[in-house]
Amino acid sequence: MIDIGYIIKLHRTKQNMTQEALSEGIVSLSYLSKIENQKAKANSEIIQALCNRLGIELTNIPDSNFEDKCKKWYDMLYDRFDKQEIITRYEELQNVMDKSINNQTIMFEIHKIRYYMILRDFQKALHKINELHEMADSFNSPHKYFWNKFQGNYYSFKGEHQQSLQCYKKAEKVHRSAEIEEEEIADLYYAISIQHSHLLNGLETINYAEKAMAEFQRKYNFIRCAQCHILLGISYQRIRMNDVALENYNQAMYLGKLNNEEQVIQLAYLNLGLFYFTTGNSKKSIENYELALKTTDLDYELRLDAITHLIHSFYKSNNWQKTKVYLRLGEEALNFTQDKGYHKFYSYVIKTYTHLLNGDLKNFKMVLADEFIPYLKQKKAYNYLVFYSRLLATHLEKMGKYKEAMKYYKVANESYDKIIKL
Repeated sequence: MIDIGYIIKLHRTKQNMTQEALSEGIVSLSYLSKIENQKAKANSEIIQALCNRLGIELTNIPDSNFEDKCKKWYDMLYDRFDKQEIITRYEELQNVMDKSINNQTIMFEIHKIRYYMILRDFQKALHKINELHEMADSFNSPHKYFWNKFQGNYYSFKGEHQQSLQCYKKAEKVHRSAEIEEEEIADLYYAISIQHSHLLNGLETINYAEKAMAEFQRKYNFIRCAQCHILLGISYQRIRMNDVALENYNQAMYLGKLNNEEQVIQLAYLNLGLFYFTTGNSKKSIENYELALKTTDLDYELRLDAITHLIHSFYKSNNWQKTKVYLRLGEEALNFTQDKGYHKFYSYVIKTYTHLLNGDLKNFKMVLADEFIPYLKQKKAYNYLVFYSRLLATHLEKMGKYKEAMKYYKVANESYDKIIKL
């Protein structure tokens, strides 16, 4: 069992007990501090006395039944179990953990990071990361694996992809000594691939997605295979291998429909919509985006992504009626995303096309020049900078404002150069 000084500290702080109250009559205050911070090892009598005062049992003999319950709960955090069932199982285990120190204590505390993320309570997840950080040097290999992986999950959710990748790579480094199951390693490879995709590391994305898929295929986990196909499709599309990209998107769609997996089907439609949008096939792009919008429980961010692409496509084809329909749908979706980080971006897109449709070129120019383009520069969203700078430049040129138009053509070209360098 891990040295339990830090665990003593965890139980003490959970009970809002001061060091003075815990140490009184057992050890000196300074010695307790050393025990809690792993600077001194107390004998078994002192540890037992501290546990007694905390009202917890020190268990040295493994309880296979309880360990099985813990492992089943850990597995639930990966599968799509009902959240209420996950919470109920957690509360049952926590009641036992509050009264004892056992072989699962540390692993249970580490898995709380993932548990809080499932509940979308990122503040508690970060608090747990900070709480466990000072004892991380004492972790064994399995502890280190999940500790680093779940930190990677946290930073991924927060959009800090470089930090996330660093954590995942640390997990990868210890996975062999930790004797982690192959399907769990495949999940790690998939997570690493996603971060490389966000960072536009094309070859690394493909490498890790293929490694993940090879294991998912061996386990006949076709849903996870479909997710890998989508990731591969995105990567091959970026390097202009369009035939291979389309093949992967279609394979993802096939597996999604075969397994009646709505989320995979949604992602396949959305990525096919973008594929045809970027390759100039407006008809098929519109078809796939509209099919995506007809699926159930589509996330608002994905919904807005589909809607704004449809707005552009219909505006470009002079279908004003359809443009108005999707502008209205976009405004309705925005009402439900006021507190989301992506709200501002889609709000700018909706404003831009609303002004264009109304022929209000003055406010169109004002939104793009004074707000939207500076926002995109700040976010380093170079793909969108290319598109919206060219859109503004084109309209300025039509208005006879050639000097201003050249300014935004230059912004578009500089942004494109940065994409190429990435």
